[in-house]
Amino acid sequence: MNAPRNYKHTIYLSLGSNIEPEKNIPKAIDLLAGKVHVVSISNAWKTPAVGSLGPDFLNAVIQINTDLDPNTLKTEILYPIESQLDRVRTSDKNAPRTIDLDILIVDDIIVDDEIWFRVYLAVPLAELEGELIHTRSGQTIAEIAQLLKETNAIQLQPHLFGVENRSDHEVS
Repeated sequence: MNAPRNYKHTIYLSLGSNIEPEKNIPKAIDLLAGKVHVVSISNAWKTPAVGSLGPDFLNAVIQINTDLDPNTLKTEILYPIESQLDRVRTSDKNAPRTIDLDILIVDDIIVDDEIWFRVYLAVPLAELEGELIHTRSGQTIAEIAQLLKETNAIQLQPHLFGVENRSDHEVS
């Protein structure tokens, strides 16, 4: 048996799609698993589109380990996966999309403050890293996620991707 590998970075990524999300999010996870170590995957959550009249989104968060720094991860892994899955960027940042991959946290440093305000980020992130503390309020992301769930439309999509909050998930 091989010893666990020590990676340089632990990163949390959000995955969102409102164009064939049942196909595109699992495919994105498969493609990511071919390039980085996927540690855990949240459940899928359905939310209305924000800032557009497009179809509802499915959202998830994954924890990965990698030796790549965040900029290299974006340019060499995330953007090519978005391109491979036919992501089209337009002037409307809220336009429907096949896949959206964003970095939320890198080595315990929050790089997207929207995690505290957006139900589609807070709820799946809380499944994986519920004890993350907001430095200003002292609340955990799990507490904030619960509050956001009470005031925003969000619906659990159990077993939708065939993966449900598994640790050390190996995508085949």
